[in-house]
Amino acid sequence: MFVVLLRFSDNKAAAGQHMTGHQEWIQRGLEDGVFLLVGGIQPGLGGAVLAHNTSPEELSKRVDEDPFVAQDVVTAEIIEIAPGMADERLSFLL
Repeated sequence: MFVVLLRFSDNKAAAGQHMTGHQEWIQRGLEDGVFLLVGGIQPGLGGAVLAHNTSPEELSKRVDEDPFVAQDVVTAEIIEIAPGMADERLSFLL
């Protein structure tokens, strides 16, 4: 599983121009079963995605397709997590 951190760059002001494409990118990730959770990094620092069911290479390609990443609105960091234990509600991640 992966955590993708999308931190605003100096080009944060351009977010509004690319918001529709960014939201469509999020929706595709959810519909594809790759994104489990998407939310904001508080206070207003960017966003985060919990992803699974993908490879590091496939996720990197997907992240590069985010209009926010492509237009340098955010910088992306992908962190891979090897789950060892989980609450039973998240046992599908093991």
